[in-house]
Amino acid sequence: MKTVKQYKTIIISDVHLGSEGSKAKEVSAFLKSVTCETLILNGDIIDGWQLKKGGSWKKKHTAFFRVVLKMIEFQQTRVIYLRGNHDDFLDQIIPFSLGKSFTIQRDYILSSGKKKFLITHGDIFDSVTSNMKWLAYLGDVGYTLLLSMNKIYNQYRSWRGLSYYSFSQRIKQRVKEAVNYVSDFEEKITELAKAYHCDGIICGHIHKPDIRKIDDIIYMNSGDWVESMTALVEDHYGNWELLYFLRENDLQLVEETDDLPDNETFSLVNKVFMGVA
Repeated sequence: MKTVKQYKTIIISDVHLGSEGSKAKEVSAFLKSVTCETLILNGDIIDGWQLKKGGSWKKKHTAFFRVVLKMIEFQQTRVIYLRGNHDDFLDQIIPFSLGKSFTIQRDYILSSGKKKFLITHGDIFDSVTSNMKWLAYLGDVGYTLLLSMNKIYNQYRSWRGLSYYSFSQRIKQRVKEAVNYVSDFEEKITELAKAYHCDGIICGHIHKPDIRKIDDIIYMNSGDWVESMTALVEDHYGNWELLYFLRENDLQLVEETDDLPDNETFSLVNKVFMGVA
């Protein structure tokens, strides 16, 4: 039996449930292997953009929320869901709460030891997402194509007995390095922490896990569950680290038969959140 690790806070982002690239099984397996007092879902948990374009909601996507609900019920975990750009349909109901156990909001200030951290998804500083949504949708199509190529490439690597390699992440990082996108994003978002008089900023959005200092601000990015498969965790002494989910762990994941579409839940997402008849 695997030891369940206990944390004060766990932060995950960019799960993109409803998209082909979402590692729903892996993130569910990860959450089953830990306990925490507070779980923060920092945006893009549900990929509303893909669902609007005909994406498929499957049982493994529903299973993720079942794991979260069990954490609330059996571990008394407090869950805070922060809105991202791909789940911007949440704007219709924000702020929302179910008692003290589950809330949906835009951002959150977390006290960690003697420090305060502003937690926000990060799309507010993405000028493409904020001001040119049509171009962001176009980029999303290209990214989805990269993920499809990545899947085929890693099937070949698996056949050759090679380890997993994120072909799509490598290409994306090289492009972003060319336009200085990541560094600009990181510098801008640390300014937001200063404006809120916080010691640090915790975000997602750019799918690049990191912990470092930028000037006098602590910058942390929880990464994603499409490529990196990472989470930020805080122990009970206020120490933070990045955890990487390793495929080699061979955790007991849901059987492939659970990839069948969950039509009931998909319909609920459409009607309640997406505004689709």
